[in-house]
Amino acid sequence: MENQKLDDYFGYTEAGSSLEGEMRAGLTTFLTMAYILVVNPSFLSLSFAPGVGIPFDQALFATAMAAFVGCTIMGLWANQPYALAPGMGLNAYFAFTVVLGQGVAWELALAAVLVEGVLFLIISLPQIGWRTEMINSIPKDLKIATMAGIGMFLAIIGLREMGWIIDNGATLVDLGVSGTWTHQSGELWAMIGLLAIGVMMARGMKGAIIYGIAGITAIAWILGAMDMAVTDPYNGVAAVSAPAMGDIFSTDGFDTGAVGASLGALMDINGDTIGAFLLVMITFLFVDIFDTAGTLYGVGKMAGKVDDDDNIENADEAFMSDAAATIVGALCGTSTTTTYIESAAGIEEGGKTGLVAVVVGVLMLMGMFLSGLLQAIPAFAVAPALVVVGAMMMRGAADIDWSDKEMAIPAFITMVMMPFTYSIADGIAWGIIAWVLMKVGMGKMDQINKVMGTLCVLMIMFYLGPGGETTFEWLVNMIF
Repeated sequence: MENQKLDDYFGYTEAGSSLEGEMRAGLTTFLTMAYILVVNPSFLSLSFAPGVGIPFDQALFATAMAAFVGCTIMGLWANQPYALAPGMGLNAYFAFTVVLGQGVAWELALAAVLVEGVLFLIISLPQIGWRTEMINSIPKDLKIATMAGIGMFLAIIGLREMGWIIDNGATLVDLGVSGTWTHQSGELWAMIGLLAIGVMMARGMKGAIIYGIAGITAIAWILGAMDMAVTDPYNGVAAVSAPAMGDIFSTDGFDTGAVGASLGALMDINGDTIGAFLLVMITFLFVDIFDTAGTLYGVGKMAGKVDDDDNIENADEAFMSDAAATIVGALCGTSTTTTYIESAAGIEEGGKTGLVAVVVGVLMLMGMFLSGLLQAIPAFAVAPALVVVGAMMMRGAADIDWSDKEMAIPAFITMVMMPFTYSIADGIAWGIIAWVLMKVGMGKMDQINKVMGTLCVLMIMFYLGPGGETTFEWLVNMIF
């Protein structure tokens, strides 16, 4: 009876899944993104600069709560298998650029995130319709390129965490594998995990990603394999080991000290802080809109949630769930919360409905008390799943009309800019700019709809401007 009530609500049987399948997909997604429970507080706390960032335990509480609320809203209201958590890249910008680099108080930065979340929610309302009009105005091939670009983005993240790609000052990136492999080489076990997951998936085995992660983690614990630290990859490697029983469960993460700090800072904004506040808010809003749009389309296409007219299923609810999660996260004390591309891992595992997101949310909340266990799972055990999912997301690239040069070049720019700039938003933005300018160069201005034209102008203003400033920065500085 209990299972029947769940099925009636989420409709997973009708969608072609099962309770077991949805639970497994939720666990898979959680395992691929659980790192955020450790990485996000590490970034936001700025541990090397005491007193500057958000305290670690307060950021951990905010991270878990934002993910729990966002996933729960996405699952129960939008009924979509998309997981949410504070976004990577956005947290780095928040901590290292805004707080540390520009000297903006973290409370004021949280206020900017809060306001951009509210604005994102407003433009996502069906009554406003701006978000729907924007998505529908982007050419279909550019949206397909977004899916493939996200796949490439996932792959480069995964390969980096596997230790197979490293930074190189001369060539930008380089093969990270060097020296003689031993039984303790994390790179070796990462590649074995990647191939093992691939073979299991090719054989149609359910739970392939979970088995791969669990198997490599167990081997790494037994052998004391060497792992590159995710939060500080420049300080070498360290041996991994199973957590001590006493370290698995902890209540240290239940620190609500940052809750409400954004509201207090918002009330205290004055003439000296309004300019910095607006610049940070505009940046977060831009990235949030395009990151979310790209992710929802990419993983939605993979999940079969995009119809023949290129509309995302329950798009209004999904976008508003994302915006609501950002608002909650800012109120609790974390940077922008967004839909995660790692959701594709659960979808590839067979996840179909919002029950997947609810499972992820509950596990994220539990993770607040299990940081010791989560930190013991090596990055190279989880990373192969991202590469596998990235490969699966490349399937859409075949649908792009590569013979049409007017579309091929913008589509290609969209795809490659995502991994090379480490940003979904940058890929979409420059794809739009390239498409519009190609049409202008071909003398086909009549094919540029008003939304694409407006987006192009806004994107150019966001990236270019007089001197060393963008146009938005120049305007804000002129006014304030």
